[in-house]
Amino acid sequence: MGLKHGKYVYAERSDGYYVKIRLLGIRFRKKGENEGDINDPSNYVVTTVKTRKPPSRAIVVRAQDLPDEVRKLVESV
Repeated sequence: MGLKHGKYVYAERSDGYYVKIRLLGIRFRKKGENEGDINDPSNYVVTTVKTRKPPSRAIVVRAQDLPDEVRKLVESV
C-alpha cells in the first residue's frame, strides 16, 4: 500500500498498533512541515488498515495529537 506523497499518515495507538489515516486537504512533508488545517476533524478519513509495523518511510503521529473525534475512531479500529 502506497503512501501517496504525504496524503497518508499512520497514527500510533496506545496498544502498539498503527492505524492508517487518509488526509484530505493536508500534506505532510519530509521535514515536518505541513499544509492545511490539521485541527479540522473533517479532513481525516480513518481507514480499516491496522498494523504492528508501519512502512519505513511512513509519517507516524501520536493519537493524542489528533482531534478528539478522530482519536475516538482510531481507538475503535
